Amino acid sequence: MKKVPSPFPTPISYEGLSHTQLVELLTQKDQLLDDHHQVIRHQEKLLDERKQRIELLEELLRLAKAQKFAASSEKSVYQIDLFDEAELEAAMDALIEQLPEGVLPETLRPRKRQRGFSDKLPRVRVELRLSEDEKVGATSTFFSKVKEELDIVPAKVRVLEYWQEKAVFKQEENEQERIRSAERPLHPLGKCAVSVSSLAYIIAGKYADGLPLYRLEKQIERYGAHLDRTNMANYLIRLNEPIKPLLNLLWEVQLEANYLQGDETRIQVLKEDGKTAQSDKWMWVIRGGPPDKPVIHFEYDPSRGGKVPVRLLDGFNGVLQADGYGGYNAVCRENNLTRIGCWDHARRKFVEASKAGKTKTKSKNAVPAKADVALGCISKLYAIETKIKGLSVEEKTTARQEQSRPILNAFKEWLNKNVGTVLKDGLTYKAIQYTLNQSDYLTGYCEDGQLHISNVLAENAIRPFAIGRKNWLFADTSQGAHASATWYSLVETAKANGLEPYAYILHILQHIASADTVEKLEALLPWQVKTAL
Repeated sequence: MKKVPSPFPTPISYEGLSHTQLVELLTQKDQLLDDHHQVIRHQEKLLDERKQRIELLEELLRLAKAQKFAASSEKSVYQIDLFDEAELEAAMDALIEQLPEGVLPETLRPRKRQRGFSDKLPRVRVELRLSEDEKVGATSTFFSKVKEELDIVPAKVRVLEYWQEKAVFKQEENEQERIRSAERPLHPLGKCAVSVSSLAYIIAGKYADGLPLYRLEKQIERYGAHLDRTNMANYLIRLNEPIKPLLNLLWEVQLEANYLQGDETRIQVLKEDGKTAQSDKWMWVIRGGPPDKPVIHFEYDPSRGGKVPVRLLDGFNGVLQADGYGGYNAVCRENNLTRIGCWDHARRKFVEASKAGKTKTKSKNAVPAKADVALGCISKLYAIETKIKGLSVEEKTTARQEQSRPILNAFKEWLNKNVGTVLKDGLTYKAIQYTLNQSDYLTGYCEDGQLHISNVLAENAIRPFAIGRKNWLFADTSQGAHASATWYSLVETAKANGLEPYAYILHILQHIASADTVEKLEALLPWQVKTAL
């Protein structure tokens, strides 16, 4: 019968071994065990790292799916559990409510049911008359208004023919004739075959309505004329020069303020010295100004370095609000500025972490994720801002110290406690780290009631540029980018002051050629022409 081998190792015989040999053998055995344990620990470490890597990739995948397919709402399924329903409703409207009425985009403004049409619109009376046969036997007739219709007349293209009257005078001395001509209107471009109203129409179309020049070219063709897009681009660039004095005056007024907001966004410029067409260039925006004199300053620069805000804010002393980008550190040091942060940016990071979290349920026993807990706390801060919106600056400061400060202190303590309990390098970890690193800046708005909890006004000012960029995609040259900065500055400044952009741009173009003194330039500032327009 064949002998089956034993599954157990053959026992080692220690007979005949000396004490020294036994000690040496046991030492080798312990060393082998230690080596095996080290290998096991190394493998466990690798498995943990791979597990964390998989969790991070799954989180990023969920975030990408949420950004592409899910609803864009930032509302969390747990937020009602984290604070009162009334606070939730207030928090959802907090960002909109804190904006001035004249600055708020129409798409975000709460819809108010309006009966009829505005009294400011011109009205044309259309009389529906009875025929003579129908009025036979009537003692009297009268009209009653039965309805109103909104009537829109498309733009009309026409040619202005300038006929100059000339008077002939005879000189008695030499009997020669002298001719005197009527003055010709000044044009900001000198000799130009396009009227100032046409230029204002192009500027408003591209920079207020986001229409690229090729669409404007097609639109004008439908009206029966032709205006090449290349010529339109050249007009916009050439107009940049006569507008510069007015812009410089606007920037001087802006720097007189004690509170400004800054932001920046990408722009692609195909022909920029020392840069490839694919590299990022930047459009900067500074928003703010003295009370009742808001100014939006757009500035193109191929660099995102700290030297740009140093140049833009030269001479400014006060409070600067921006996101966490380190490019603003230099100007804050050199100008000794007080810097405050933006809670919108901190909140978005927690929103991303919440969207990328595992599937949530509304079960009573469900435990909210840490990102959702953070969002609930931040929403309480926004709810406070809604409640105190109508208070004076001093009352807002007091309310923030009494109501917001305790929440901020408790939130910071919670962040410090939980930063080590979440997956390192995960979205929740990054959100917590960002908020902790920016905590001193994020609490700065509590010190003064005129400050805002977020940088939303600057972002709101730069949003039309971002929307327009999706249509026209890029600027061909740096001159075109600088021209875009000029016209976005004037369009957004007009909107911030409650002016219709086309009307304000037209007013500027009609008078800028003759504005040869500082007084005449000051008369073109938006708060000076507001009544006239």
